Amino acid sequence: MTDIDGRLSATPRTTLRRMKEKGHRDRAALFDVLRAAFVCHLGVIVDGGPMVVPTVYGFDDRHLYLHGSVASRSLTTDAEVCVTVTVVDGLVLARSVFEHGINYRSAMIYGRPRWVTDTEEKLHGLRLLTEHVAPGQWDHARRPNRRELAATTLLALPLAEASVKTRSGPPDDGDGPDAVLGLWAGELPLVARWEQPATDPALPPTTPVPAHVAARAGTRADQA
Repeated sequence: MTDIDGRLSATPRTTLRRMKEKGHRDRAALFDVLRAAFVCHLGVIVDGGPMVVPTVYGFDDRHLYLHGSVASRSLTTDAEVCVTVTVVDGLVLARSVFEHGINYRSAMIYGRPRWVTDTEEKLHGLRLLTEHVAPGQWDHARRPNRRELAATTLLALPLAEASVKTRSGPPDDGDGPDAVLGLWAGELPLVARWEQPATDPALPPTTPVPAHVAARAGTRADQA
């Protein structure tokens, strides 16, 4: 839950019990993670069993939006769900295997999603989702028609109960007993970048790549 000052409130589900120093209570930290990624994992209970589904998302100040086919079983729940978002920033290679780790940014969001039925809100959510994944694409491509909207389920998950956890920096065993081993230790950073656009072969070869797509080539995938 959130306080009026923009802090994430501690609940039994969001209170870190291990490595509390890696937690962040600033609401801004949640949006930093959401901006850096565009794939989340939706955890739901379907037919009495767990299901975890990877999917793209969009968001505003109040909601995380998830979409899919009306036939998707993962989007038919009226129970609480858990959504996780993770950005991997690199490997942490220590002197001992026990101390190995990963540098990362992550968020977990809990809540009961709401089916979006209002047409205007549905278009709003789909626009947020599209623009988060591919900025500029909503105004470039044809927008959903009435039939396509009817075939699409959109869930709005409140950004009311969430936790944020990150790790950065070198291994933690630099001043431990294993330091005398003289073994190399450090970080192996991981940076994902967009490559050059590949034009659909069905298009005429003279069709230009839209500026908003071409501009992303060579840029980091975790930065807007």
